[in-house]
Amino acid sequence: MNKPIEGNSDNVRQILSLSGGKDSSALAIYMRDRIPNVEYAFCDTGEELPETYDYLEKLEAYLGKSIVRLNPDRQFSHYLDIFNGVLPDANTRWCTRMLKIKPFERFVGNDKVISYVGIRADESHRKGYISSKPNITAKYPFIEDGIIKEDVLDILKDIGIGLPAYYNWRSRSGCYFCFFQQRIEWVGLYNNHPELFAKALAYEKKNQVTGERYTWIERESLKELVKPEELLRLKKTLPDVLNFENHINLTHVLLRFSVMMKMMKLNAHV
Repeated sequence: MNKPIEGNSDNVRQILSLSGGKDSSALAIYMRDRIPNVEYAFCDTGEELPETYDYLEKLEAYLGKSIVRLNPDRQFSHYLDIFNGVLPDANTRWCTRMLKIKPFERFVGNDKVISYVGIRADESHRKGYISSKPNITAKYPFIEDGIIKEDVLDILKDIGIGLPAYYNWRSRSGCYFCFFQQRIEWVGLYNNHPELFAKALAYEKKNQVTGERYTWIERESLKELVKPEELLRLKKTLPDVLNFENHINLTHVLLRFSVMMKMMKLNAHV
């Protein structure tokens, strides 16, 4: 674990990008004493969960080095206007390009860079959505060293940092409106951060010309997702997959939905 990375050169920048999730954080810990002059970077989209920022502060304290925050040129809403209100999805992923990859490429410039990516050996089929610039070379230490999920959890546990708090109700890092979220995780957002849920809901629109709906979940709006009858139906479908009540306080969700309906003018939304 303490063996230095071979081939390190003063002419090549060593950058480890952090997402605020368990894998990239464990990689930073795993590689801390192996990469001389390593630079830590976090692409701050401006749409992150509060728990992410809290966790980065803990990680920064352990690493003993600042994590550079990389910000996009414009906010998410600006790019949403450019894309005519069409929300990003798993196929387009324009949010990742504009809010993460472009700021990272600007940070790198034309320097030769080795970019360390926190993809594990048990998910080696996934190479991540990263820059294709020829001066950036991606390395995957966890894949090379056979590090799997259980190892990652041990790394975080051993130094006492544990998992980010959002893992209590969410399975991945990313923006609060990440389209990769499962439906139950959207409900988790509603329960834990109703104000962010309301912001995500406000981005959903209906094209008045074509009638097409722009929603985070395919064929379902967030307004529809948190209707009391849908929440109850969702609860019934999950007993073998997730202990719903350990993660989501259904009574609070229903109450918040009732208050939200009274406070927000939702007629303009889908």
